[in-house]
Amino acid sequence: MGGGLHGKVVEELGREISAGLHPPGTVLRIDEMERRFGISRSVAREVVRTLASIQLVMSRKRVGVVVRPRAEWNAFDPVLIRWLLSVDREAQLRTLAELRTAIEPVAASAAARNASDEQAAHLVGLAERMVATARAGDLAQFVDADCAFHRAVLGASGNPMFAQLHEVVGEVLRWRTGHGLMPSHPRPVAVRLHCEIAECVRSGDGARAEEAMRELVAEALEGTIALLGEPAAAES
Repeated sequence: MGGGLHGKVVEELGREISAGLHPPGTVLRIDEMERRFGISRSVAREVVRTLASIQLVMSRKRVGVVVRPRAEWNAFDPVLIRWLLSVDREAQLRTLAELRTAIEPVAASAAARNASDEQAAHLVGLAERMVATARAGDLAQFVDADCAFHRAVLGASGNPMFAQLHEVVGEVLRWRTGHGLMPSHPRPVAVRLHCEIAECVRSGDGARAEEAMRELVAEALEGTIALLGEPAAAES
């Protein structure tokens, strides 16, 4: 998205559109954008290009910049996912959990069939890293390993469309941590399931790899929803 003034304006307008403050069909005028944010016309147009790349808006001749219907937004864009999580966390988390439940267990099963020895060893190494960082209470390193683990499973599936979903999964995992929705010490069941998935991929047990991944996604949603109700999470 870029930093500086451009990034700040994109962030503010993107969150507003995601929250429904600019309903579909709303015209966002460049001159109004310039006045409101104190930006130049070139910066305003760059903001529009960025929002258009996420398919939140479109330019129409003799009309201006128009907010698209929600059904046309690029729902897989990590930036949009983050904005939508800020608007309605529980609904968006459930939507993402449904996506993960549909894709990641199948990807784990495929990984057990298709992973190379090198890919399988990499997964086992990541699981071991998660065990070590969980014991040490190093949540930042644990989340890094967690994101890498899920990326590796999706990649080892051999399905390039699955592989491209790693940014969606990574955004959810990092967002949970940034909003206090991950326990300071990862739950033992989650660590165990990661290890089990890695071993199933290495041994070629697709059925159990799929089942364990399904359990893992369900556990993650259950733990996140539980933490949403806690005061610290509500204030974050």
